[in-house]
Amino acid sequence: MLHDYTAIDAGTIRRATDETLTAANELIDAATSGPATYDGVIARLDRAMELLAEAYGSGPFLARAHPDADVRDMASACEEELDKWSSSVVFRRDVYDAVEAFAATPEAEALGGERGRSLAMWRRDLRRAGHHLDEDRRRELEGLQQRLIELQVAFGRNLAEWEDHIDVPAERLAGMSDDYIERLEPGTEPGTYRITMAYPDYLPYMDEGADRELRRQLQHRFWNRAADENTALLAEAVEIRASMAALLGKRTWAEHAMEVKMADPEAVGAFYGRLTDPLTRRGREELHELAALAAADGVDEVRSWDWAYYDTLQRKRDYGIDPTEVAAYFPLDRVMEGILSITSDVFGLEYRTVDEPRAWHPDVTAYEVVDAAGGETIGWFYADLFPREGKFGHAACFPLAPGGLDPDGHRRRPVAAVLANFTKPTDEAPSLLKHDEAVTLFHEFGHVLHHLLARPELARFGAFGAEWDFVEAPSQIMENWMWEPGVLRRFAAHHETGAPIPPDLVERLVAARDQNVALKTLRQIFLGELDLALHASERPPNPNDAYRSTWDRTLLPFHEGTHFPAGFGHLMGGYDAGYYGYLWAKVFGDDMFSMFTAEGILDPRVGGRYRREILEPGSSRDAIDHLRAFLGRDPDPGFFLRRIGIDVT
Repeated sequence: MLHDYTAIDAGTIRRATDETLTAANELIDAATSGPATYDGVIARLDRAMELLAEAYGSGPFLARAHPDADVRDMASACEEELDKWSSSVVFRRDVYDAVEAFAATPEAEALGGERGRSLAMWRRDLRRAGHHLDEDRRRELEGLQQRLIELQVAFGRNLAEWEDHIDVPAERLAGMSDDYIERLEPGTEPGTYRITMAYPDYLPYMDEGADRELRRQLQHRFWNRAADENTALLAEAVEIRASMAALLGKRTWAEHAMEVKMADPEAVGAFYGRLTDPLTRRGREELHELAALAAADGVDEVRSWDWAYYDTLQRKRDYGIDPTEVAAYFPLDRVMEGILSITSDVFGLEYRTVDEPRAWHPDVTAYEVVDAAGGETIGWFYADLFPREGKFGHAACFPLAPGGLDPDGHRRRPVAAVLANFTKPTDEAPSLLKHDEAVTLFHEFGHVLHHLLARPELARFGAFGAEWDFVEAPSQIMENWMWEPGVLRRFAAHHETGAPIPPDLVERLVAARDQNVALKTLRQIFLGELDLALHASERPPNPNDAYRSTWDRTLLPFHEGTHFPAGFGHLMGGYDAGYYGYLWAKVFGDDMFSMFTAEGILDPRVGGRYRREILEPGSSRDAIDHLRAFLGRDPDPGFFLRRIGIDVT
């Protein structure tokens, strides 16, 4: 069932965390002192980790969402404790000895399925914890891991709590819609408006704000969030990772980190190598077009604070697409209805709004997800979609309760939460999403479906246990439905008149999908190469040096005086030596969507096969086996490459 988050305060989080750690320690002690059997060792270890996953969702998760700063602080401290405890288990020599003792038994040799996979993964993780090292080096490795967790928590907290703004008079808001201006808070001086670094303030201005100098100033502030604090934290983290890799006999952190992923550094290099030359040629052509548009405004060189603005103007000129006009057809409630309707039809689901969600904030809505065929409740998810002070600043899905079977063999019902920062509705206007924001919501809902529909035996093999360069694929595939005319016409309707989105606007929107796709993909590659510059080198550079050395990939001049890596949360949020995974997983997502384009965009037979072969297995088998089972062949990047105009003959 759902937690009563209204009853949670700092004290309850503290007590629940202490109780969880006590129970988990008892399980570990029993696993290391009991019989060398599956139930005596592996089952107890897995159950201990499940307890921490359950505790995270009921308390520490609130570090990203609770309106009370004291609760957030306690939740953050408890999250750090849980993370440290989780990472410490594989460093324990008694755990290693217990697992190896069981691994040597006939019972272990006969294990198959998820139980055998769990044993294999415990052995892998214990090896990666350095149990082949002498005691001093193993303890050094554990100390480095604990320090790394502290740095990661501090980095995220600094970004969540960072506040900055620029107050501007009305005349500097030229080009912005009345709705945007009305939603801005007043500035300190009479007649001024405050643009903060929150996404609903910052991104629309970068897309449509006509004041070029203000765009430059805003980007400068945004790319300097927590610059001093987080640059130092990131630099230390990168050095620690390199030291850990060296202790484990790996040349770089990337070699170590990618051992548990689909790719390796060489494969990623080859992947990028196949893309960069044709994308760069096309990107220069795209930039030339943007430069011609900018020249009409007297701009002699398109800069990083210009390109989104001129991309928007180009979209209006060439396709008649005004993002504000398009947003009028994507009120948030209609987009949510569209997501639920489409996934109901394709995947055989029903959704019910929870009347009293007892969530952490009044803005939060909760939904029950039901299997349409059998009427079984599958799980629940929360939607917390508007910005507020101290809240997580991006869009993401968080697992709040794991699935799998409980000790009595009954299926647990998983819970997830989507956090986002869309424009909040007012008494005068609803929340209107730009098309790319609607795409983001579809993307995050892919994570929700993956988490809720996974049906492993063991909780550890839920969706978020998949290889980190595959975990985005079930979200990338969801984005494709937001570009299908037949799908858009199902739910996109004008927020004032109720009129469905005009067919010609849909056609123009879809036609404009790949406008400047090379520049956008090159930016993705820049982010991946920045990550690898820090983590695929034996002597990692300073974060800002890595930023400068990889920036040329974007084809735009460098923005001097900025410290972009300090705000690049992925580098400290689990995507270290893994950011390439977004583009890597998009290739898989597009390839999987080719099954729908071939057999029916909303075909429930294809959807049922996708649910069975991709979503329901969770991470109970290797991702490549998911793909082969669903596709009926090895994955092929051709669909993705052809879509963005790269010749694959």
